[in-house]
Amino acid sequence: ALAAAGADVCLVARSLPEIREAAESIRKSGGKASAVQLDVTDIAAVEATLRDLPGFDLLVNNAGTNRPKPMNETTAEDYDAVFNLNVRAAYFVSKTVAEGMIADRRAGSIIHMSSQMGHVGAANRTVYCASKHALEGLSRAMAVELAPHGIRVNTIGPTFVETPLTRPFLDDPAFKAAILSKIKLGRLGTVEDIMGAVVFLASDAAAMITGTSLLIDGGWTAG
Repeated sequence: ALAAAGADVCLVARSLPEIREAAESIRKSGGKASAVQLDVTDIAAVEATLRDLPGFDLLVNNAGTNRPKPMNETTAEDYDAVFNLNVRAAYFVSKTVAEGMIADRRAGSIIHMSSQMGHVGAANRTVYCASKHALEGLSRAMAVELAPHGIRVNTIGPTFVETPLTRPFLDDPAFKAAILSKIKLGRLGTVEDIMGAVVFLASDAAAMITGTSLLIDGGWTAG
């Protein structure tokens, strides 16, 4: 969506073949894209890699994970895995990109992919909810601190979106029915539902929007 809107996008992930294929698809469609292999939980690698790339106008902080289970079954390793990716990596990727924006005197937009669970609670999601509530707080504090540099910071809070990460849970009919009972629009989210929000928050149409969250939850948090 960003490439279609004219952005020169840099795709970052641990799995290089996947993002190479995506970048090639974008280029074949007439867009601009490159692929960079990077584990964003490796903070030294993040700093070294991102500082060697051309300056960014936009960051979409999209890496995340979940290990749903009852609180009394959660291990320290579960906690660290979720927080290291959902919060720690988000913090240092954002810090590195923001430093580049400030050094270049470049106004920009930072978008954290949060969750509806950053606004509510749920059983079996204590660690995930805690990480996403932390991300919401981080985003607001960043928005205050970076505003003098013309850098906007916001979050997007999707409901359950059918992806390879969520599909194993959604294959459980009882779980899927429980989820759909909370989504007032009566369906799961799609990746396409998120695209417009990303392009909007990246664009000048959102020039006065910072420190807030755009919920794409089908009414889940409405009541």
